[in-house]
Amino acid sequence: MLTVSGLGFAYGRRRPRRVFENLEWAVAPGQTTLLLGPNGAGKSTLLKLLSGFERPQRGSVALDGVTTRRALYEGVGWMPQDVQPARGLNVLEQIEYVAWLAGANPRDARSRAREALGAVDLEEKVAERADRLSGGQLRRLGLAQALVRQAPVLLLDEPTVGLDPAQALNFRALMRNLKAPGGVVISTHQVDDLAADVDRVVVLNDGTIRFDGTVEQFRALGTDAASSMAEIFMQLIGGGRH
Repeated sequence: MLTVSGLGFAYGRRRPRRVFENLEWAVAPGQTTLLLGPNGAGKSTLLKLLSGFERPQRGSVALDGVTTRRALYEGVGWMPQDVQPARGLNVLEQIEYVAWLAGANPRDARSRAREALGAVDLEEKVAERADRLSGGQLRRLGLAQALVRQAPVLLLDEPTVGLDPAQALNFRALMRNLKAPGGVVISTHQVDDLAADVDRVVVLNDGTIRFDGTVEQFRALGTDAASSMAEIFMQLIGGGRH
């Protein structure tokens, strides 16, 4: 299980901007969780901390009780919001490199890379330079980078951001098949995004968990049966009904 305990984090030294203070939370094993929050709520920072790419300033992040960054690197697959193509590498080489960083030997790295690219429908692009991919293809490359690590926990940060409606639908179809024993977390600020495809909803605002429960429990918070997820979300973060 991936957990945070007493988590504290802030950006800046002279005038620190607090993001989290004494946060307690756990990723639901075997389930897909939609992490909702407005821009600036701390979603991306939380996923960076959970994946080991940022270090807690207070408290701990632990995978099955182990708090080392190496354990997080090996046990968590992370798709950042900003997917960067590697300069000079083709698609297959970029995913191979990520597999190698995750500890695979060269032969296994190539095999795992081809498997990950097949899972995101990029087999036909293996020889193309990564920096020549379209926006939608680049998002799929980012997902392949997370998958190739073969980690028990999968974190996807705003995976459909910047995609047109058709690309977003195609990407959502890919994500429906994602499975991870330690849980999948998909962050977004688009309230209705992926709602039909997840098991749980977590609402994060101002560094605080406002809600953590099933989709049914989330919908039950509406003032009436016609309440949309957007209206419930606004109620939880103090935005009122629109």
